[in-house]
Amino acid sequence: MTCTSIRPSFNVAQTLEQPWDRVWIGANLATMVTGEEPYGAIRDAAIAVRGERIAWVGAAEVAAKRAAEQGIPRVDVPGTWITPGLIDCHTHLVYGGNRVAEYERRLGGATYEEIARAGGGIQATVRATRAADSEALFDAARLRARRLLAEGVTTIEIKSGYGLELATERRLLQVARRIGRELPVSVAATYLGLHALPEEYRSDRAAFVDQVCGPWLEALAAEGLVDAVDAFCETLAFTPAETERFLSAAQALRLPIHVHAGQLSDIGAAELAAKYAALSADHLEYLSPAGIEALRQSGTVAVLLPGAYFTLRQTDPPPVAALRAAGVPIAVATDSNPGTSPCTSVLLALNMACNLFGLRPHEALSGATRHAARALGLEQDRGTLEVGKRADFALWRIDRPAELCYGLGANPCVGAVHGGRAQHHAG
Repeated sequence: MTCTSIRPSFNVAQTLEQPWDRVWIGANLATMVTGEEPYGAIRDAAIAVRGERIAWVGAAEVAAKRAAEQGIPRVDVPGTWITPGLIDCHTHLVYGGNRVAEYERRLGGATYEEIARAGGGIQATVRATRAADSEALFDAARLRARRLLAEGVTTIEIKSGYGLELATERRLLQVARRIGRELPVSVAATYLGLHALPEEYRSDRAAFVDQVCGPWLEALAAEGLVDAVDAFCETLAFTPAETERFLSAAQALRLPIHVHAGQLSDIGAAELAAKYAALSADHLEYLSPAGIEALRQSGTVAVLLPGAYFTLRQTDPPPVAALRAAGVPIAVATDSNPGTSPCTSVLLALNMACNLFGLRPHEALSGATRHAARALGLEQDRGTLEVGKRADFALWRIDRPAELCYGLGANPCVGAVHGGRAQHHAG
């Protein structure tokens, strides 16, 4: 089966010359373009679209005049804020079952490592996922995705990794593709080949790595199901040597790379991600100065996942001040998964990133827009409100952009536009 990639293909000059299909007038725009104005703000502004692209950004007065003269459909949105569509750049959205029982065990004092070594953790989800058919997986994932969309999300990265066998991994990636076809959201599908060692390979670890790095990766990539790969490089998961073998195989196929790095310990995973010019290194609670410097030099995005940090009740946050000082781009995501971050709220992740990790609101919002786009290799296509970029944006009933990081349990999103098409939410 061949699937269409979400990689951008457009001609900015051609977009500039085309007329407008529709224009939103009267909003304040948080363009997220860097500059002197926080959030790249333009007040009393307008944004016009042509097809799937942003055709014009500017003053409301100018847009209103052109709309009247040319009979362009207009949407009046006075008093709202418009941001780029939010991007959740790290999720495990497709899986079977849940891990509520483990949540209770952790609250009773059991550690994540203890649960995993006793056959729980990822293995429990693998068993439930293998037992679920495609329809069951899709129905559950669709519900989770809709919760994200209701908060202005227009692009989601979805990882596999709960199959740990070719047939189930294929099914997970096919469901991820289907989410992108049937819901108004763009989906980046990531093959998380090295997530955990399946029970049937406990006596032959090397054979599993052989399959993941060879025939399984090659088959899934050939079927057009893989936009990028990922690996969990950690003491209780896969070694740097095993991870490097997988990254090397992916690189040979010209597939972009992500790495779960430094969540529970520092074993050099960030440096390994940088060595392979990974798009992102994710988690990073344990990160050395050498790791930070490696990320800086490679341009790899540091993806922070405060939901997992919160759920696991960790006490050593990522070194945000050092990442900031080094100029490493920082993204924020939900890490939506059944075990360590059962979260389907990007807004909650933004709040946690500020309150638990010390991000400033404009940094957090950048982390769910332009830096999240970069973490998916899509920074030329989305993540800011600029002419020629994809017309993905969200409308909010707020007084200022920092309010998106401020509220707890509130959702001020009143609508979204995905590829130039309006999606209405309850406000």
